[in-house]
Amino acid sequence: MKFLLFGASGMVGSGALLECLDDAGVTEVVSVARSPSGVSHPKFRELLHRDFFDYAPIQAQLADTDACLFCLGVSSNGLSEPENSRNTYDLTMAAANAILSVSPALVFCFVSGQGTDSSGTSRLMWARVKGRTENALLALPMRAAYMFRPGFIQPMRGVRSKTRLYQAAYNLLAPIVSLIQPLIRKLGTTTVVLGRALIDVGCNGYPSPILETAKINRVVGGG
Repeated sequence: MKFLLFGASGMVGSGALLECLDDAGVTEVVSVARSPSGVSHPKFRELLHRDFFDYAPIQAQLADTDACLFCLGVSSNGLSEPENSRNTYDLTMAAANAILSVSPALVFCFVSGQGTDSSGTSRLMWARVKGRTENALLALPMRAAYMFRPGFIQPMRGVRSKTRLYQAAYNLLAPIVSLIQPLIRKLGTTTVVLGRALIDVGCNGYPSPILETAKINRVVGGG
């Protein structure tokens, strides 16, 4: 299967990329990115593209995509709701519509977040914006769309967070990770489990369109 990956330079995306490269069912991984990753692998290809709101220059190369793993995320800290909506809703929908127009049998896996609100009533701005994005994706006429809402994510296999505060917290917890694994499995997940779950659902589907942490872990026996 041909997988399209957004966000390969981030913690979740880089974790998903490692799992894709190891998975025999994934025959090709195409990363859409603004700059080269430095990753070299026989089944890995990069589409370097600057404007994530206009895919016309590369749209033909998005054809025949079986599944898209959308792991691209921008912090909402300090942003107004219109600004966050552009960086989340508009950016995601631009990609989804561009891919869908040339890959009608698309499966779209969107990494959202724990606490996302699909009803639009949350007092948390980011939760409303994420929820609106999820609803719009689920309304598109693609083969299937799945919303992943992980809570705490433990980076593994050398993966690091680009957010300094988060990485500092992971570094602090590193010496006791083995002791708190039961808690992580209950309240969170890992980049390995999340990556494998994204691949499994992209290939095989899932009974429900929304996967909270517990379901993400159960997909691959991680919890």
